[in-house]
Amino acid sequence: MKFLRKILKGVSLTGAIFVFQACYGTRMPMPQYEEGGEAPMRFSLVSKADGSPLEGIRILGVAAQFADAKPLELGITGADGRCSVKIPYGRNRKGPYVTFEDPDGQFLKKDTLLTDLREREIEVKLVPEL
Repeated sequence: MKFLRKILKGVSLTGAIFVFQACYGTRMPMPQYEEGGEAPMRFSLVSKADGSPLEGIRILGVAAQFADAKPLELGITGADGRCSVKIPYGRNRKGPYVTFEDPDGQFLKKDTLLTDLREREIEVKLVPEL
């Protein structure tokens, strides 16, 4: 009788865990943006050498499937090194290419491919030009 109770408790607990995971999953869900919409992102740009915020860095972007297209300027960092941008979203895209470019030429240009378009703060460290 005790053995049967232990089995039933185990099955009940396993069933409850399965239902919870089926309903809520194990990760945060990806936000659902409408086709042709924009995904908000925030960037914080700092110097890799000393960690100071970088003002006036241009953030350029182009959709991954049009990698040879001319990039669009998404924004420019302020005095605190931060910039909020809206990334164009499409379901068939792998993610946009984003370029961080210093118009003064003091820092090397940095390219990246964004694969996760959740709204969040991303810190980017730029390497000083030698």
